[in-house]
Amino acid sequence: MNKKDILFGLLTALFLALVLSPFASSFPDGLERVAEDKGFLEKGEGEPVLVSPVPDYTWPGIKNEKLATSAAGVMGTLVVFGAAYGFAALIKRQKSS
Repeated sequence: MNKKDILFGLLTALFLALVLSPFASSFPDGLERVAEDKGFLEKGEGEPVLVSPVPDYTWPGIKNEKLATSAAGVMGTLVVFGAAYGFAALIKRQKSS
């Protein structure tokens, strides 16, 4: 895979995160729904081990909820891309030595 393909993939992912993330469902996911239905949702809520910098997929300080969700989607995409790219570079360096 060349750098042009990687850049195209990143730009596509960023575009999708920017455009589609505001349309994400506001309903609870499967696990949260089961916890609500079975009545143990509160037991799982406590003091978090790590505090999320972007709670509930909304960017702090941005009042428009859709824009905040888009910003969170773009930032998440960049973080995951950076981690994956760094990991791949580390593996490539290890294989070449």
